Amino acid sequence: MEHTVNNEAKQTMSEENKIAMKVSGISILVNLILSVLKLIAGIVAHSGAMISDAVHSASDVGSTLIVIVGVKLSGKKSDQEHQYGHERMECVSSIILSGLLLATGLGIGLSGVENIMKSTSGAAIAIPGMLALAAAVISVVVKEWMFWYTRGAARKINSGALMADAWHHRSDAMSSVGAFIGILGARMGFPILDPLASVVICVLIAKASVDIFRDAIDKMVDHSCDEHTEEKMRETILNVDGVKRVDLLQTRLFGSKVYVDIEIATDGNLSLNEAHDIAEKVHHKIEQDFADVKHCMVHVNPVDDCIEQRVNVQA
Repeated sequence: MEHTVNNEAKQTMSEENKIAMKVSGISILVNLILSVLKLIAGIVAHSGAMISDAVHSASDVGSTLIVIVGVKLSGKKSDQEHQYGHERMECVSSIILSGLLLATGLGIGLSGVENIMKSTSGAAIAIPGMLALAAAVISVVVKEWMFWYTRGAARKINSGALMADAWHHRSDAMSSVGAFIGILGARMGFPILDPLASVVICVLIAKASVDIFRDAIDKMVDHSCDEHTEEKMRETILNVDGVKRVDLLQTRLFGSKVYVDIEIATDGNLSLNEAHDIAEKVHHKIEQDFADVKHCMVHVNPVDDCIEQRVNVQA
């Protein structure tokens, strides 16, 4: 039984890695094409916002490479030095990614502030051409599609690093929207809107990086599952024959996986084998119904008939 479970877990991990690698490969290809397209459009059409957007897309290539490394490391088998596995390596990948994302956003923001200061001092700001506007529209459509595609894959395999990369795509789409507004405004007679768009893009990117960082930290410091998930677990446990009540339910996130500690109460007159069978059913039911659970530990307490009766009367 245990051997079969281990084989299934290995097969699932292999499939998850394949999905992550496929999505990451597509992400790298799309970002390379977009970054070159936007850089050319920004230079030819004299748009600082589009050049900033091109830098953002180029940074996505680096972030995707970090995701690949994180997923590869987190999928390694348990060893003597890491007996609980390597899932938290994916969190490390997400933290590094959030830092790169923040650095990219700050760079874009500083560039925009410099251009705004130049304009207020009387320096002329170049009016962006139509090519930059067209590139912004293409970028918005492509990056928004990449966000939904990557997010769908991240949810399917419950990958924090892949989800972080999805939000990197969304931040790129938002930056392209900002670039579009800035370029359009500049062409309509408000040239300061082009560098101002870079500043707005900086704020959006910074927020995305903070969200990614907080999610990764939660998974590294044994943060518990959400209340809805724990309540569903509690219902699942109580539906197992022989379980009188749930005395304790504790969950902790471990990278993309979950560890569960449970204490159940059963009839104190049951034999050790009978009580063990009930605990075994709870164990397998939790790991079966909740795909993210890597391990479930179940402890059995005997029910005191007198206490149970008093509880029922008070209820």
